Amino acid sequence: MYRTKTCGELNISNVNEEVELAGWIQKIRNLGAMIFIDLRDQFGITQIVINNEELQKQAKELTTESCIHISGKVVERSNKNSKIPTGEIEVIANEIEVLGKCKNVLPFEINTDQEVREDLRLEYRFLDLRNEKLHNNILLRSKILKTLRDKMDELGFAEIQTPILANSSPEGARDYLVPSRLNPGEFYALPQAPQQFKQLLMVSGFDKYFQIAPCFRDEDPRADRAPGEFYQLDFEMSFATQEDVFKVIEEVVPYTFKKFTNWKVDEGPFVRIPYKEAMEKYGIDKPDLRNPLIIQDVTKCFENSEFKAFEGKTIKAIVVPNGAEQGRKFFDKMTEFATSDEVGAKGLAWTKYEESGEVTGGIAKFITEEIKEQLENEFGMTKNSSVFFIADELKTAQKIAGLVRIELGKRLELLEKDVYRFCWIVDFPMYELSDEGTIDFNHNPFSMPQGGMEALESQDPLDILAYQYDLVCNGYEMASGAVRNHNPEIMVKAFEIAGYKEEDVKNRFGALYNAFQYGTPPHAGAAPGVDRMVMLIEDSQNIREVIAFPKNKRARDLLMRAPSVVSEQQLKDVHIKLDLEEK
Repeated sequence: MYRTKTCGELNISNVNEEVELAGWIQKIRNLGAMIFIDLRDQFGITQIVINNEELQKQAKELTTESCIHISGKVVERSNKNSKIPTGEIEVIANEIEVLGKCKNVLPFEINTDQEVREDLRLEYRFLDLRNEKLHNNILLRSKILKTLRDKMDELGFAEIQTPILANSSPEGARDYLVPSRLNPGEFYALPQAPQQFKQLLMVSGFDKYFQIAPCFRDEDPRADRAPGEFYQLDFEMSFATQEDVFKVIEEVVPYTFKKFTNWKVDEGPFVRIPYKEAMEKYGIDKPDLRNPLIIQDVTKCFENSEFKAFEGKTIKAIVVPNGAEQGRKFFDKMTEFATSDEVGAKGLAWTKYEESGEVTGGIAKFITEEIKEQLENEFGMTKNSSVFFIADELKTAQKIAGLVRIELGKRLELLEKDVYRFCWIVDFPMYELSDEGTIDFNHNPFSMPQGGMEALESQDPLDILAYQYDLVCNGYEMASGAVRNHNPEIMVKAFEIAGYKEEDVKNRFGALYNAFQYGTPPHAGAAPGVDRMVMLIEDSQNIREVIAFPKNKRARDLLMRAPSVVSEQQLKDVHIKLDLEEK
């Protein structure tokens, strides 16, 4: 036995007990007559006192972050430390054993405020995970996962695992392909989501399914998106409608958030915002409702304007209460932001409406009395406010206005604090135009179109809505789902509009197509992102801070050194020959 107690559980009631502890040396203080060691394990820190001459010789050879075992007697401290739970006691060591020696020089300090390059932290992730904050993030993740599992079980969902080696499926990102040794020239694909499998489970007669599912997508990383792989609370329900799915999430999500935060958490039913309205009011399909600013269309106000930059454009406006208090530098910085490569605006027009009733600054000379009255009466411009204008073609104007709205909220500190605001984005378009001008699926190819076959046959594809929905929390997409298309004829027609022939559907989605011929129940589901949920609950700005072994911004695992070159024999085994151009 290496320990009879953990480093975090000793207190004044343990005085005079003989104990054994094991952990890592966080700090060593040599005061000559005594040597003090702060011994740390997952549960806390205990101060170890070494006043034995022989043990002191041994202690002088110890290095921080070495793993040791000690035995000794618990005594009451004369100089108590109220900052730690074990601060009333210390342990007088009578034996020290080094279990694992640490190098004298660490790549970075543990549990300090020292800034460390992220790539270095990821390379030595096993050390980085010893840092208290990061360590606790991973333990929090564990507790959240258990809570989700317990809640889904309570609601009658069966946990069922689905395959990792699957088939390629068009679900919005590039697949990760795995060559087959036994089937030369053929490939598995790692699942972007268990989409087809969970639908097949519904066909199989399972009433409610869930799993904490690993998903694999070859897409560019972001601060809120881990590259390569992520986890989601994947669930599906038979004989279910959109309303049934909403009820499940509106019970599971607030329950989980409230259990692990003292912030205010929105209760269900959550606000529902149609996709079109979200793009008009917020310029984005994942609006942060903590931000009170709203985008408005003021195109009609400027129909007869002499301002050439607005001519023939869609014009969006953001009215900022008390915005007139800001100096010229603020407006210049906002213009600089809007015209950056990241945002892409050609310019950012603005004006102030002073307390005196005078319109000043920016494009004030183009704000006629008639336009001023319209902005006041119809769009809420008030004295002491400022107004920002974005002019471009519709979708571009929406996008830029959305980014400007977000930035204004941040810079002016308008966001409601210590609250989780949820909303549903509903009524997504079934289709969209691709960059090449062809019809493509907008969200999820397996969704049921609103209006069914009649809509597919009679409506302009770009006007067809789908039973698709996203759950948004504080500006992050936190879940996505849909009522599934369970009718094979509607499925074939839906894919036909997107350029797939019936044979393509049979070949690429043969299992679903075949299964749908054998009595398929209506079904629906969703998949909240686990990594993002933990990130939000922990109030982190970086999703890599809640993943034990994440990849870096280049999708590289610096700890395990993946991806890596493999041997020629390994390639031969899977019938692959590389044709790499010399760099």
